[in-house]
Amino acid sequence: MARFCSLFSSSSGNSTFIGSGRTGILIDAGASAKKLKEALISRDIDPASLGGIFITHEHSDHIKGMRILASTYNIPVFASEGTVTALEQTGQLTTKFPYEVIDREGVQIGDIFIKPFAIPHDAAEGYGYQLSFSDGQKAAVATDTGYISDEIAENFRGCQLVMLESNHDINMLQNGPYPYHLKRRILSPHGHLSNADCAKTVVELLKKGTTRFFLGHLSTENNFPALAYQESYAALTEAGAVLSRDYLLEVNKKENDCGIIRF
Repeated sequence: MARFCSLFSSSSGNSTFIGSGRTGILIDAGASAKKLKEALISRDIDPASLGGIFITHEHSDHIKGMRILASTYNIPVFASEGTVTALEQTGQLTTKFPYEVIDREGVQIGDIFIKPFAIPHDAAEGYGYQLSFSDGQKAAVATDTGYISDEIAENFRGCQLVMLESNHDINMLQNGPYPYHLKRRILSPHGHLSNADCAKTVVELLKKGTTRFFLGHLSTENNFPALAYQESYAALTEAGAVLSRDYLLEVNKKENDCGIIRF
C-alpha cells in the first residue's frame, strides 16, 4: 500500500514524503534538516531509511535542508542535469553524500519507480515526479509550474493521487503589495499555477480517474487555504462530483500536522 504525507508546503518551504511498505523517499527538502528530521520521526519514519531525496529545482524553499539531511544520513540525491549543475555551483552538493542526474526514463528505488517530467518554471531545469508502486498504484507531484503542459498532463494520467500547485488567487496577487515585475513573473508561463487553473485541472483529472487531490505550495501573501479549497471544490461540484463519494480534496498546510495517507 502506498503512503503519502506533505511535511511542508508553502512559498517558504516544501517537502513531501511518499513511500510503500518497504521504501520511502522525499520530494524536496525545503525546510531545515532539524525540522525535516522531526517531521519524519513524528510519523515513525526513520530518516536513515529514506531511499533518496528527489529535488524538483534549486530554489531555496525546495533545498534548504537537503545538504545537511543527506550528509547526516548518507541519503542519495537525484535531480535533473540543470538542477545538479545549479546546486554544484552554489556548493549544495558535496562528497559527503551521493548524488546523480536522474535519467528521463526513471529510476527504481526499492519497490517504487520514479519517473521525472519537465515543469515550466523559472529555474535551471525543473522536474515533477510520477511514482509507480508494485501494487499498480500511481501518484504524481508537480508544484512551481506556470501552466499544465501536455507533458505534465500525460504524467498525471492514470495517477490515483496527485499533488499539484494552487499557489495564488489572481485578484489578490494583482491587487496586492508585490512589485509589478514580481507579479508578472508569478503570472507568466514560467511562474506559478493559480487557484483558477488548479481548479480546471482537478476537474480534468477526475474525469481521467484521479480521486485524491492535494493542493500545495500556497502563497502566504496571495492566497488563503480556504480560498484555494473552495475554488477547486466548486469546480468539482459544478462538474457533478460529490466529495467523499467521488474524490478527496485537501489543502496542504504550511507545516503539515496530518498523518500518513494510504492509498
